[in-house]
Amino acid sequence: MAASAQTAFRHLPDVVESDFAQDVVAGLSARPKRLSPKYFYDELGAQLFEEITRLPEYYPTRCELSILDRHATEMAAFIPPDAALIEFGSGSTRKARMLLNVAPVTAYIPVDISSEMLLQEAADLRGDYPLLGVVPVEADFTKPFQLPEGIAGRPHVGFFPGSTIGNFEPHMAAAFLSHAAEMLGAGATLIIGYDLVKDVRVLNAAYNDAAGVTARFNLNLLTRINRELGGTFDLDSFCHQAFYNTERRRIEMHLASRERQKVRVAGRSFEFRGGETIHTENSYKYTPESFGAMSRGAGWTPVASWSDPQGYFMVQALTANAA
Repeated sequence: MAASAQTAFRHLPDVVESDFAQDVVAGLSARPKRLSPKYFYDELGAQLFEEITRLPEYYPTRCELSILDRHATEMAAFIPPDAALIEFGSGSTRKARMLLNVAPVTAYIPVDISSEMLLQEAADLRGDYPLLGVVPVEADFTKPFQLPEGIAGRPHVGFFPGSTIGNFEPHMAAAFLSHAAEMLGAGATLIIGYDLVKDVRVLNAAYNDAAGVTARFNLNLLTRINRELGGTFDLDSFCHQAFYNTERRRIEMHLASRERQKVRVAGRSFEFRGGETIHTENSYKYTPESFGAMSRGAGWTPVASWSDPQGYFMVQALTANAA
């Protein structure tokens, strides 16, 4: 189970930039224009997101941490002895530590696309939990990837906090859950967080913070394109927009062009009308009923759930059905 603090199992394409370029060119060529939120998380993007989680308007992290603080021991009852905890899109290990402190876990597998933060968090965790096998996996967890051979034979438990499931289109969320059930195996547990439908004012404030951190996070995607793909985006010519789409039960984030302009990316030219947007992210909100229906359809049975007193956020334990 040992792995160097400077290495991770890698399941990303050899040339990440080529995939990035292809996706960006395809997204900017689409109508309407769009970019995948998975590309938010370069080193600065990951740091900005951590800053977002501490904002007063951004309730999801605060609510989820409070749920874990109160109910981690109850969640641990669904984790068998000698288990391997696989965290999808790990980022900060703050939430995983709350489970590791009380659960009979002997191996922790953080899976993330952001290798610098992944390796640093893994190194810190090894120092704090010397008896825990920590094997980071550098992979795009939205696609199939291989788990380390060293955890074969151990019970697998998935951990997917942070309402990241809401960033997937519903059919892709179902596909992820189905893939996770197959990867973790029949009878496995998945502990997952998701954001609940609530007052529109609360939702809109969470994605339009007064300090402008979410705007910087959104615009940083253009900075990354400029740096890695030779883009010519003028950040002052674009602005952050976020709003709740009541019909689709989702927050939409966009980057809106302030004027008519032309931008070059990866040797290609793209025109923007004044007011035209690039759709950068959705964050779907669920009811317990709608999420339960989706998870059952993807091969899971809900077995327990925990929420905060305001009913803003939900953490749920699911059990994978037999094939």
